[in-house]
Amino acid sequence: MSDLIGAAAGKVWEYLNTNGASSVTKITTETGLNKNDIQRAIGWLSKEDKLSIELNGRTETLSLK
Repeated sequence: MSDLIGAAAGKVWEYLNTNGASSVTKITTETGLNKNDIQRAIGWLSKEDKLSIELNGRTETLSLK
């Protein structure tokens, strides 16, 4: 399971590195990952202190530190 989460985290990191700050919804749509995998990837990247998370209303925006 940790291999799958690590792969999802890598996909999210690559997406943010290429496209800059994006909403969780946009990342989910454009990477093809499901919502559970995205949430796990966010947790992984957060634990490694690689993400900034900003909440604007109901929209979460992710960016790399």
